[in-house]
Parts: sequence; structure tokens; C-alpha cells
Amino acid sequence: MKITGAESFVLETPVGGAIADSMQSVEKLEFVGLRIETDHDITGCGYTVTVGAGGKTLQTVLDTLFIQDLLGEDPRNVRQIWNKLYYGKAHWIGRAGAATMAQAAVDIALWDILAKSAGEPLWRYLGGARADPIAIYNTHAGWLNYSEDQLRREAAKLVGEGYKTLKMKVGLDDLRDDVRRVAAVRSEIGDAIDLMVDANQKWDSRRACEAARRLAEFDVKWIEEPLHPDDVEGHVKLRQSSPAPIALGEHVYSTHMFRDFIQRGGVDVVQVDVCRVGGVTPWLQVASLADSFGLPVCPHAGDLMQVHQHLVKAIPNNWLLEVIPLWEKGPFEHQVVLENGYCMSPEMPGASTDFSEEAFSRYRVS
Repeated sequence: MKITGAESFVLETPVGGAIADSMQSVEKLEFVGLRIETDHDITGCGYTVTVGAGGKTLQTVLDTLFIQDLLGEDPRNVRQIWNKLYYGKAHWIGRAGAATMAQAAVDIALWDILAKSAGEPLWRYLGGARADPIAIYNTHAGWLNYSEDQLRREAAKLVGEGYKTLKMKVGLDDLRDDVRRVAAVRSEIGDAIDLMVDANQKWDSRRACEAARRLAEFDVKWIEEPLHPDDVEGHVKLRQSSPAPIALGEHVYSTHMFRDFIQRGGVDVVQVDVCRVGGVTPWLQVASLADSFGLPVCPHAGDLMQVHQHLVKAIPNNWLLEVIPLWEKGPFEHQVVLENGYCMSPEMPGASTDFSEEAFSRYRVS
């Protein structure tokens, strides 16, 4: 099998109403990726996601640094191709950020081809560590721009839909406001529902320690991204004092950085994101490393669940899958299926990354 062509794309998809965390407010998402064609009439699709900016930069990386070096390659040599691209033209200007995110799109498309050629969904092609549905948690009810009343209503609605685990955003300027909002949600959902909080890197070490102490009474199951994502030492110290587990990984872009967090004891829940770490190939490496340390993997929903619904079923140390259902009808041909607090097992061959032709023509901007 040989790669005969590849074409990049950018899709801009509105998310309905504005959603916000302590870092940014989002009104649209950009899906940036490529379709890879082969001489076996199999086309793979891979993508990464931005929150409305930077899509053209990622597309430029694909067009100028990666696509030409894919032509003529056998997609079945996916790990060889990953190393070729990583140590190729992008190495001197990348190794994180835009270069790694663009490489993720390539790598996902290649794994999509391999699973399709085998006639299997990606999770089964990778070895299928778990065939039954995966438990999910919902972040969509807990945005920072929601009022306290809206937080209560949305949380109660999700519990009524069968969710047993929710996550909400924190990181307001006044910690007392965060505490009040978490207290309101905990009061609404009761003690039987698990609740996590996400600060999106807002705090310094002093504020993070204080927040961990004050939020302990609400039995939060983890505190996510409390500090700058490159601050390994700060996370190690915080984890030693925090009553709640520490979760991180959505802004960690390399297997080496995950190694440092895990080996030095700076993380309890590994949230490796396939669109940020460089694709399926390094994602599996990080998951295996976490497993060897007895740590669970709960990936960040940077892919809008399409690829991660496969990956969490291919590893033994999965725990929860994050979901952020932004649309009633999503842009994918085979949209992730959520029922009663679980993600159903996809059965179509591939990585569930093909966009519907309607969405592709409607939202494509480049």
C-alpha cells in the first residue's frame, strides 16, 4: 500500500452559545487536518482542533512540512513515518505546539487507514482491552460564564440524563466565588455524584494550595490543571499537600514531559490528548507509561471524543472519557454515541474521524 496524495483542510464550526473557562471564551472551533489517499482506494482522515484561532498556521505546517514527505510511503509503517516527520523539517521549529498538533492530524489519519484496511474499528484493531461501554463524565454544564442558577439547572439536567460524574470550571479572580459555585453544584447533585474541578492553569502555587484545602469539603475527585503545564516541580509539591488528586495533560505535548510528571510524582490522573501529543502513536506510549505506574488515563476531549472513544478501549488503565457534547447533530459521519452516562462502542471500521459531506462543504473555509 502506498500513499498517493493528501489534502489539508480547515473547518470552522460554531458551538452555539459562548462557553468560557479561566483561560478563554470560545464561540467556534477549528478542525484542521488532512485526508490521505492510498493506491488501495482507502482514504484516511485525521484532524486536530483549535478554539477558533491558529488554524491557518497548522494548515501551513501540514502543507509545507509534512504532506510532501508522506507521498510514496506505506501507511502501514506508521511508527516509522511518525519518526520521519518528527525528526524532519519540523524538528528545528517545533517539537511542541503547532508542529506537534499538525503531526497529530497526520498520525490519526494513518491509523484510520490501517483500521479501515483491516475492516475493524480502531479500538479493536489496537487490541481491544475493553469491549463494553466506557463510563463518561460531562464538562458542558460547568462553564465559568454560567451563572450559579444555570450551573444548578444544567447539573441537575445531566444527572437526570444518567450522568454519574460531572466537571465544572473554577479559576475566578476571587477564590470565594469559586468555593460558592462549587458548593452550589454539590448541594444540587448530592453526595452520590462525583464532581471534579478544572482551573485551566489559572493559579500560582499559593492560590492552588489554598484552593485545594478549601475545596476539600466538597469531595472533589480531582483538581485539573491547577498550575502552568510546564511546572513539574510545582505540581510535585502541590500533589504532596493537596487533599484531592491532581489531573493534567491536555497541554503536555511530548512523551518526555509526561515521563517527568509521572516519574517525579506530579500527577494522579493522566489526561493525554491525542490531538496535542502528536497522534495515536505517542498517545499509546504515554498510556503504557502511566499503566506501569498504576495511574489511570482520562483523556482531555480535545478531539471531541471521536478518537479517544477508541483509544480508551484499547488500554487497560482507562477510567473515564470526557465528553463535551456541543451539538445535537455533530459534524462527523459517525458521531460518538452517548447513552445513560456511557459511551457506546463504535463498530464502523476506522477511527470515526470522517466528516459528513454536508458538514465538510458547509464549514470548510480553507
